[in-house]
Amino acid sequence: MITKDEVARIARLARIKLPDGELEKYRTDLNKVLGYIEVLKTVNTDGVEPLAQVTGFENIFRDDEVVETEIADEILKIVPETSGRFIRVKKVL
Repeated sequence: MITKDEVARIARLARIKLPDGELEKYRTDLNKVLGYIEVLKTVNTDGVEPLAQVTGFENIFRDDEVVETEIADEILKIVPETSGRFIRVKKVL
């Protein structure tokens, strides 16, 4: 069982400000989650293959190819300020 002090410490580590009034609510919720995990631990998973996802989709990989287009030149023609082949913008601080 998680204590209020542990909930406060977890919140502090996660940089979440929790009012003292909410510590009990989160303590209760976290204990319910941990209790459910204990229930899941009792499930027999012998012979079940681990899954990373359940949709059956697979990544489609392709070779990286450089495709020459005129779009960069067209964009550079319409921007207000350039530096060589780059677009100049104001600093963002």
